[in-house]
Amino acid sequence: MTAETSQTLDRGLRVLKLLADTDHGLTVTELSNKLGVNRTVVYRLLATLEQHALVRRDLGGRARVGLGVLRLGRQVHPLVREAALPALRSLAEDIGATAHLTLVDGAEALAVAVVEPTWTDYHVAYRAGFRHPLDRGAAGRAILAARQGALGDPGYTLTHGELEAGASGAAAPLVGVTGIEGSVGVVMLADSVPERVGLRVVDAAREVADALR
Repeated sequence: MTAETSQTLDRGLRVLKLLADTDHGLTVTELSNKLGVNRTVVYRLLATLEQHALVRRDLGGRARVGLGVLRLGRQVHPLVREAALPALRSLAEDIGATAHLTLVDGAEALAVAVVEPTWTDYHVAYRAGFRHPLDRGAAGRAILAARQGALGDPGYTLTHGELEAGASGAAAPLVGVTGIEGSVGVVMLADSVPERVGLRVVDAAREVADALR
């Protein structure tokens, strides 16, 4: 640190960097140890960063990078969507169902990119910007399962009728993307999702994760 720099700002930026380097978030105690400051300082830093949506804390109290980080750069959010669109287009066309990229925003799941198939007679209407609780719908449930380490084989989550009557969903979480919790999924008008669709969703999630690294 020099006379021209801000110690508080420096610490706040270090908090963001530490959180960006972990997929599971950090507790106040862990941050305190890593920064070499007392817990009161960490609480103040987190409270300030939360006000700007740069940090969020989950129900267990672990701090994670917030989606406000994406809003800092006007082009960052479109770049995330742009990186995911090729895999989503391929998924939608292959399956004949609406494909989407969903990210965590606080306690909600937020659809940030949606691609509808071009060749089907009908499909589920799903729009970018759509929000729903994390514990409802395949997209949110896949994220929660990955967060809890409870996904297992075959790597995707299935739901039926949780967000729209008569619609089924399949989603797989993004894995290994620092600072981002999300999932790739499809939603279709069907009583159930065939296994081949679920496996194709897992492949698409892997493609999107690779594009975002």
